Amino acid sequence: MSIMGNPLSKAAAVDFGIQWSCWAVAAALKTEKFYDLAGSGTFLFLALQSLKWGGRYHLRQKVNTGMVALWAFRLGLFLFTRILKEGQDRRFNKVRDRPGTFFVYWTIQGVWVFLTILPTLILNSKREDRPITTQDYVGWSMWVTGFLLETIADSQKSSFRANPENQGKFIRHGLWSVVQYPNYLGEIMMWSGLYLSSTSVLRGWEHVSVISPLFLIFLLTKVSGIPLQEKSALKRYGGDPAFHEHIRKTPKLIPFIW
Repeated sequence: MSIMGNPLSKAAAVDFGIQWSCWAVAAALKTEKFYDLAGSGTFLFLALQSLKWGGRYHLRQKVNTGMVALWAFRLGLFLFTRILKEGQDRRFNKVRDRPGTFFVYWTIQGVWVFLTILPTLILNSKREDRPITTQDYVGWSMWVTGFLLETIADSQKSSFRANPENQGKFIRHGLWSVVQYPNYLGEIMMWSGLYLSSTSVLRGWEHVSVISPLFLIFLLTKVSGIPLQEKSALKRYGGDPAFHEHIRKTPKLIPFIW
């Protein structure tokens, strides 16, 4: 299979077809309420559909596909429920009324989906099977750990925000006392684990799919993850000395290191 082989081409076409179709509806309604749901839904659809396209259902393929599907379902439901409660996503305050800029956001989401799920797309296109290796078990263990980290961190933050007594306060208990962004740490661990498992069968150019965890790390640490969260947090809690003490003493992403 060439780099632009049929399964990857179909996946890209479906991915961007979904994002651009949703953009047309979202731009017409001037809403971002289903933006995250569309992204997670695309992950779920591509994971299952790529397995069907491949025509093979080896154990490694089924496990990795199931992990992507479970992550997408959990995160999509969580983010959709959250935006319904909050009413809006501040990221879109200056773009929901500008169709051209809004289109760029939806296109970037398409790029994020395709690059992040790339190892699983390539894995599901493989016809030959190979025995389960230590890499698979390590990768799956990373995914499970990351999934638990993200799920627990999201739950802790939701419960914290739901308590009226915490109005105007920042969270610094549970996983959030260990690192500043435990949910992002979990996200990175999950996709790194899926790539590691996929390397058991990747050959030659297919290792380009390492771009999945690398792109995610770049996105979360330099673009739309931590930088935006830091800016928002400073605006909210910048006058609180306890907040500055917290960010000074608490590692951003990796416990006890950074």
